Amino acid sequence: MSSPGFPLQKVSLVMLLVIAAGCASLPAEKPTLYQQFGGAAGVNDLANAFIMRLAEDPLVVDSFADTDMDQFHGHISDQFCNLMGGGCEYTGRDMVEAHQGMNIDPRQFNALVEDLMQAMDDVDIPQGAQNRLLQMLAPMYGDMVQ
Repeated sequence: MSSPGFPLQKVSLVMLLVIAAGCASLPAEKPTLYQQFGGAAGVNDLANAFIMRLAEDPLVVDSFADTDMDQFHGHISDQFCNLMGGGCEYTGRDMVEAHQGMNIDPRQFNALVEDLMQAMDDVDIPQGAQNRLLQMLAPMYGDMVQ
């Protein structure tokens, strides 16, 4: 039913326009951290860039001399993906076990963090997304530094 002088079709059209205008003003959904890193391809690119940086860093390269770098690539990719909410499962060792006997000192840890930051710059990760990942990784300091 419609009121006199205001047909039902016009009421429906007005309601549709009001609903459409309301939807148009909703803020766009913010991309997840995983999306900000480019999803699976972006995380893979980051792992590659990070490994390249580690290989060129005289402060840390010796720490990886006995490391299976293909396996490391898989683990670091899965760990980053998992931390970022990408749905990956990290199946590697915990950080204490993985770094046991490596005798990583604070200077080496800081170099590793700088390598990661440079790798994120290399693959054009937004600064805010970089900071969020670094914040997630920071608690691992005590597990890695001996």
